Amino acid sequence: MADPSSYRPKPGQIPDSPGVYRFRDEHRRVIYVGKAKSLRSRLASYFQDLANLHPRTRTMVTTAASVEWTVVSTEVEALQLEYSWIKEYDPRFNVKYRDDKSYPYLAVTLNEEFPRVQVMRGAKKKGVRYFGPYGHAWAIRETVDLMLRVFPVRTCSAGVFRNHVQKGRPCLLGYIGKCSAPCVGRVTPEEHRELAEEFCDFMAGRTGTYIRRLEKQMLAAAEEMEYEKAARLRDDIEALERALEKNAVVLADATDADLIALAEDELEAAVQIFHVRGGRVRGQRGWVTDKVENVDTAGLVEHALQQLYGEESGDAVPKEVLVPALPEDTGAVTQWLSGRRGAGVSLRVPQRGDKKALMETVERNALQALGLHKTKRASDLTTRSRALEEIAEALGLDSAPLRIECFDISHLQGEDVVASMVVFEDGLARKSEYRRFQIRGFEGQDDVRSMHEVISRRFKRYLAEKDRTGEWIGDDEPGHEAADEEGRPKRFAYPPQLVVVDGGQPQVAAAKRALDELGIDDVAVCGLAKRLEEVWLPHEDDPVVLPRSSEGLYLLQRVRDTAHDFAIRYQRSKRSKRIRTSPLDAVPGLGDTRKQALIKHFGSVKRLRQATIEQICEVPGMGRKTAESVVVALAGTAPSPPAVNTATGEIIEENDGGSTA
Repeated sequence: MADPSSYRPKPGQIPDSPGVYRFRDEHRRVIYVGKAKSLRSRLASYFQDLANLHPRTRTMVTTAASVEWTVVSTEVEALQLEYSWIKEYDPRFNVKYRDDKSYPYLAVTLNEEFPRVQVMRGAKKKGVRYFGPYGHAWAIRETVDLMLRVFPVRTCSAGVFRNHVQKGRPCLLGYIGKCSAPCVGRVTPEEHRELAEEFCDFMAGRTGTYIRRLEKQMLAAAEEMEYEKAARLRDDIEALERALEKNAVVLADATDADLIALAEDELEAAVQIFHVRGGRVRGQRGWVTDKVENVDTAGLVEHALQQLYGEESGDAVPKEVLVPALPEDTGAVTQWLSGRRGAGVSLRVPQRGDKKALMETVERNALQALGLHKTKRASDLTTRSRALEEIAEALGLDSAPLRIECFDISHLQGEDVVASMVVFEDGLARKSEYRRFQIRGFEGQDDVRSMHEVISRRFKRYLAEKDRTGEWIGDDEPGHEAADEEGRPKRFAYPPQLVVVDGGQPQVAAAKRALDELGIDDVAVCGLAKRLEEVWLPHEDDPVVLPRSSEGLYLLQRVRDTAHDFAIRYQRSKRSKRIRTSPLDAVPGLGDTRKQALIKHFGSVKRLRQATIEQICEVPGMGRKTAESVVVALAGTAPSPPAVNTATGEIIEENDGGSTA
């Protein structure tokens, strides 16, 4: 526990201007990010008698080892920089809303030649129009099924679309009138795009225009005694009205607004958002957070707004945002929201009328969400705490291992030897800190030597980090970005309390020997053998046997199985890449097009290896110099043994430049 006075800035050193500040721990990890109108007065509030600080603030300042700040010109810039840093550094003491699930959206891919209507989850893509989120994917499909009668937009995947283009006939939806069948040219790309844009307009709330237009067409058809057409239009109107009934009118003035409500207690807070478009509730979502910092309702609202609109722009930010309490600096937040929208945004607390009544409904949803979360988490916390306590007791640890790292080795008959490292904190997987290793110290199959190498490499980096400022970024993951600043998460610089290895006594001994060679004596080691699920400790002849019903054993099994699966996936990916390589890759100046032409002409690399320079020159695009290079390259590589399908034992013939099916 650090003394805040040990890193307190000198008097007069902190500027009296707007800015953003960062607290770092002893490992240089950013643990808290905040903003202030006056950096001097805000930071001074942290360096006072610890007894006067809120318990959470006291924990943060005693965990920190340094503080730094960045001056900005305006409070809006401070808000933007704070959001960027919270997203980048993932500080442990900042409020971070956790989506309680991945909500589905109704998406229209306007970035394609023939836009497609589909269900989408995850990160939003450029050029795609989104509606929602919805509580369930089936709710989207029901709505789309009703609307396709009137707006027969394509819903098939790219593969299905190409298949029907080749066949020259539409799918079933094309035959029953729920797709305009652009795949067979029933409509032009321009006509299909117009249909998609009308679909988007209707979903955005501009519903009256289309219904009135259909009603006029229906009456005109009836007057001209085209009763079949009139009946079809009548059915279309009923379909649209049924789709509208799924989103009841809640605000009579066709308002576009988001309503945000909170339910909180001393430890946690839940936020619920209702997305109202055209006066109808078009989507709903919710988040839950631990109140790890001393923050009031206004602060929670500000964090929720950052989370909700930080990546949005344009119409995704509504004209009106209704909240239970205004943020401390309402003007800066409103200006930031207006900048995201590109037009004015009203941020206010509803006082009376329909909006106040709807806000009460949103608040009830937030209360219910918090209650459900607490019911589930109480059980989860109890189980995880019991598991960690049982592990500590069984292994003779001084305290529960809050951070566990597990290592596993994977290979296929001694080839493509790799290792995995998975991390569990507080009994939960922390996927952002998983790591993969390639075994480089030797060739062949030796799980014990491999384990020694991996543990040594992992903790050498940890020791290096204790001796220098900044955080190490390993080269074990190809393509990983280089470190450019300190304080980011997802690094090796954070030590575990317990190392678990997948294996028995030999693997445990290798891991312990690696730690001893590095002089590390404050990290416990154990191994979990698969055969009898025995827990092995260093220098012990007999294993520790945990009861089959033990929560501690369940947690160790989950950690071990996660590491095993992660290692296997990496090993398979490396093997696939190796199998896909071809001797032709070594020929300078030979691109993919000419490689394919060679394989198509000769049938396989084996037959190409037997060909003469003159025969290779017969392939279109192949000159004599390149043909000579091909012959030299193939002569320098021995024919590879036949590939075998390990599931069936079938020998797989070469057919595409050295790859196997």
